[in-house]
Amino acid sequence: MKLKGLAILAISLFLYPLLGYAQLNKRKPSDLKDVGVTERLGKTIPLDLKFATADGDSISLKQLFNNDKPVLLNPVYYECPQLCSMVKEAIYKGVKDLKWNPGTDYNIVTFSFDPNEEPKLALENKQRYLTKLNRKNADKGWHFLTGTEENIKKLTEAVGFDFRKLQNGQFAHGAAIMFLSPQGTITRYLYGIEFDEFNIRNALYEAADGNIGSAAQQVLLYCYQYDADSNTYVPVAWKIMQVGGFATMIILGIFLGFMWMRHRYSNNDKQINDTNELV
Repeated sequence: MKLKGLAILAISLFLYPLLGYAQLNKRKPSDLKDVGVTERLGKTIPLDLKFATADGDSISLKQLFNNDKPVLLNPVYYECPQLCSMVKEAIYKGVKDLKWNPGTDYNIVTFSFDPNEEPKLALENKQRYLTKLNRKNADKGWHFLTGTEENIKKLTEAVGFDFRKLQNGQFAHGAAIMFLSPQGTITRYLYGIEFDEFNIRNALYEAADGNIGSAAQQVLLYCYQYDADSNTYVPVAWKIMQVGGFATMIILGIFLGFMWMRHRYSNNDKQINDTNELV
């Protein structure tokens, strides 16, 4: 019995550090405390906030929300060693495959949440991504901004983007982009470091309230709905059935109309022939 008790004690002492580590590992790292995104769908951001453009000029957000264009909002800090560059690259890849053009159909606003960063860094990023994108009017549609600590705080709080400055001068933050209506209302969040063309197109269409894209695209996008669990747009059966039923009614209406016209002309021809025979 003593040997058995000693064996259990030895095993317990051996496993205790591992169990403690497993329990500790479930906790959120201290660097990530108060970091993440709190969705504020349906809320409107303060459009009177002013930021500096890549050229160093002052501009209000209201000036970037114009001409009924939806906006893709991208919080970053330009000297981020990894994550922000991956997010910007993901936006570029998604936008590159998108037929709609920034500056013509929608706008992109990339802004730094580090108040110590200056327009020079914004300009370097702007030149890099606009050169890669190589789209007409893109320079008028993809904006790279810097701002004061006060205005940055107001904007990030408005969209629910929480970040934390670390002791080494870098920032702990999440990977997310937001889509807003032309009036500045938050309509969608997308997360991660990969945003494919289809999801960006759906989110922009949703933010624009259906005023961009061709009629065929609008019908297609109508059949999809955002699924928060998979962070993507998925087909909705009842919408597909609704569109299919509507299309069937149109086809049936055309067919019946054609048959009615054919029957009518056939009767007219018969009446003419009968009249000629009587004559």
